[in-house]
Amino acid sequence: MNEVFPDPDGILPVDKPAGLVSHAVVSTLRRRFGFSKVGHGGTLDPDATGLLPILLGKGTKISDRVMGGDKTYTGTVRFGERTATQDRLGEVLERRPTDALTEAQILEAIRRDFVGDLFQKPPMYSAVKIDGQPLYRMAMRGEDCEREERFVHVYAFRVLAFRPDPVAAEADIEVRCTKGTYIRTLANDLGEAVGTGAHLRNLRRIASGCLDLSRAVRFADLLDMSRAEVAARVIPCAAYLDGRC
Repeated sequence: MNEVFPDPDGILPVDKPAGLVSHAVVSTLRRRFGFSKVGHGGTLDPDATGLLPILLGKGTKISDRVMGGDKTYTGTVRFGERTATQDRLGEVLERRPTDALTEAQILEAIRRDFVGDLFQKPPMYSAVKIDGQPLYRMAMRGEDCEREERFVHVYAFRVLAFRPDPVAAEADIEVRCTKGTYIRTLANDLGEAVGTGAHLRNLRRIASGCLDLSRAVRFADLLDMSRAEVAARVIPCAAYLDGRC
């Protein structure tokens, strides 16, 4: 039974596991702790892991600021396979050999086409709405539609490791970018740029605004905490707005 303790106000950084939609984290915390106002500061795909800012109390009033922060991700790109969803969950649409692919080719493509100001077309398997309908629902019915390209900025796109392979070469990457950047679309487009096709195998958000994973609580650990322990991990709104995360 929860002890009597007022609802906290601010941002609770949570390390989201794979297999949960962002809203499921919100609804679970609302039920578990009885918080009256709970939201999140930036959706993660169900298969993605990492930093999910949970907004509590008055923290929900600064959702635009939290969502608008720059993001940093790590992930793995698999070359040689293009999928319907641009990640590992989608049907493989095409396979191409990767025996001739080199790290130098990948780095050159990144330098030439994937750093700086970019225009991205949202993938069909996304929560973007057109005429009030999420694109992923249309995609699940086998439909396609015109999507307006969106302006994003990639500050840095690094290759952390490259593993050559004749049929499924992989690269571990780190990307720092503005909000709204689809990392799986970067992976898909990078695969086209080097001629092999590609998709994103995994994704982890390691920073959002002034928050990073060092302040985050694992979701499973959070469920074993008391309301007082949760409140002690909440970053006050003023501290976040001042960049004192």
